[in-house]
Amino acid sequence: MGPSVRPTARRHSFGGQQHRHLSIPSCDTSHPNDPIPSEPKNTPLLSVSPQMKARFNAMSSPRSSGESLGGMTDETTDSESPSTPLTESTDVAEITDKLEELPMANSQKPRKRRASTTFATNSEDIRKLLGDGSGTKFLQKYCCGDGCCMVEALPAPEGQQQHVFIEQPDNDAYRFLGLNLGSLTLDTALTKIVEPPEKRLSFGGLRRESIPEKFPDETKHEHNREAVEVYPPTYMKPHPPYSIYNAPVYGARELTKPGAEKRTFHFDVDVTDYPEEGGVDFKVGGAVGVCPPNDPYVVEDIMDQLGIPRFQRDKPVRMFTSGGRWPTIWGDEKAREVVTTRREILTWTVDISSAPPVKPLFRLLAECASAPNEKKILNFLASAQGQAAFCDLRTGPHITVQQLLHAFPSSKPSLEQLCGALNQLMPRFYSLSNDPHVSSAREGLAGRRLIEMAVTIHETPAFTGTQRTGVGSGFLERIAQKFVAAEEKAQRDAESGGFCLHPGVAGRRLNLQIPMFRGLMSNPLSKEFVSDGPMVLIGAGVGMAPFRGFILNRLKNANCANKIWLIQGIRDSMLDEIYRGELGAHESEIKKVVQSRAAAPPPVASTDSGVKDESDDDEPSRVTESKKQEKVAKYVQDEVRHQADIVWFVANAVDGRVFVCGSTKGMGEGVESALLDVAIDKGHLDLETAKQFWQTKKDAGQYIAETW
Repeated sequence: MGPSVRPTARRHSFGGQQHRHLSIPSCDTSHPNDPIPSEPKNTPLLSVSPQMKARFNAMSSPRSSGESLGGMTDETTDSESPSTPLTESTDVAEITDKLEELPMANSQKPRKRRASTTFATNSEDIRKLLGDGSGTKFLQKYCCGDGCCMVEALPAPEGQQQHVFIEQPDNDAYRFLGLNLGSLTLDTALTKIVEPPEKRLSFGGLRRESIPEKFPDETKHEHNREAVEVYPPTYMKPHPPYSIYNAPVYGARELTKPGAEKRTFHFDVDVTDYPEEGGVDFKVGGAVGVCPPNDPYVVEDIMDQLGIPRFQRDKPVRMFTSGGRWPTIWGDEKAREVVTTRREILTWTVDISSAPPVKPLFRLLAECASAPNEKKILNFLASAQGQAAFCDLRTGPHITVQQLLHAFPSSKPSLEQLCGALNQLMPRFYSLSNDPHVSSAREGLAGRRLIEMAVTIHETPAFTGTQRTGVGSGFLERIAQKFVAAEEKAQRDAESGGFCLHPGVAGRRLNLQIPMFRGLMSNPLSKEFVSDGPMVLIGAGVGMAPFRGFILNRLKNANCANKIWLIQGIRDSMLDEIYRGELGAHESEIKKVVQSRAAAPPPVASTDSGVKDESDDDEPSRVTESKKQEKVAKYVQDEVRHQADIVWFVANAVDGRVFVCGSTKGMGEGVESALLDVAIDKGHLDLETAKQFWQTKKDAGQYIAETW
């Protein structure tokens, strides 16, 4: 295994993307002709009720969250502070009048545009498109970077007028690959086939009696299947010299409703007994590292495909590595001798599901395949002639090691060989969704210390016809489902038996645990969060989870509770608006929700014209006026433009900060473009100056983008 690089969240830079300017609207919350940053007036105040203030003042914790509580006081202020106003875009009639004045370019009905265009599928198509000249610049922006333009075409078999195609494996796993083999035959000459991966580990015999003497750390670590699927091996140290901590699950619940496109779960994790580590504590905005195991079913199936005898799967063995950090994640680079089992290796140390396949893996499978057609196809994918098909696999549907073993069933590499072609299974990082001090001050904890986090389940199609989940999110979903099922069963038993049961008791009896470590407590979100100054929080999906901690931290400090605005992007507020109703008594005054796929228009103020207020408090107000419906923003970046006055005010405040958190694709890039539009129109700047403006704010810690 090669050295692993500690993953970091991607951060924006205002330099490389092509920007298409969209003017910010003229409305009550956006004035393009007013470049002076000013705090919006005539908006409802966000205040802290005496009951809420008394509850926050009574909070205490056995250990504080360090810097996250610095500068907090119990004093109040009468400073006028705004809430996020409702969006009001340009009137549709004005836009219609302007459109009528434009000249007609073509009276004919335009043809419907195709969804996509394929420029080339192989090297011959590329040569026909570019000719013999140096016209590669045309394709640079479409290039995947994997050398498709260097692919060598397959020659047609000599003396044959029709191609005799190779017999392809007849199974669902292979058909799911969707390979385009062209004129590949068993006799086709292949060139530039990559070398098989180097064998970097070996197994040796072990007497159980020698474990206490030679491997004292293993005396308390069991190697049976039940223990291996719960407890990570002792040699895994994500941040040496500290080990992974199995934190008990104190609570779990689903935040989304049935029918949501993506399921999101909330976890309360007990870190009361987490060991001291150099004085670093959990902080608001920080991210904990979770070391998830691979799915036990997938691990068992891979061992079946490899032909590993059942008596060997849980038998302790000595494992010798030739060098590198594997299997310790971020340990020293050196050769190692550790005690482990074959199940433990596949469960905790190698990535069998999330990393796309590489050419050395195909070459290894080819070396170990007994069927001639499978061997030829695998060598083809590892050759120059199969470059296009290889690129299709890398960029197409998600491919796992399990699927490849099912697709080419005659290939039976040894576990030692297979591990040399796989990546290290790396930790997953999840932002804290509350200030740890606030989490630990909840009633009824009896001195327990909790941290909270939210996890969205990522799914992709699988060759079995079902959906496969990510390694980390899938593991945490299985934990949550067990906890929730136990709670629901206990609730039914309590109702039928006529007794009362405290929430969480049944779930905690399962002793569910999450292998984790403290993670990143100096990441940009945690590092730049301060307890005073105005803030604009822009998040989509689970990206708003850390902002919940920001808001609840501010509510504890009454001086600054009303200097915060949240723009939250979701698909449908009735299904996937996470933490709804958990941001304080004045949540609706500081939050603007933008829905991209709602069946009905998003919620608006019940007092607004053209709006019907529902009698049910759980039902949002509905837009009834047709023109009003067209004024509602659809995406987060649209709302950023609508709230240009607030964004411009916070960006220019001495202690103001703009935070962005969410997916880079779509949301992150769109918000960056919207922020440029705000600077261009509000500040009357050109594009380059606007980029410099936000880059300066980023360098000063006033613009923080944490995307992935």
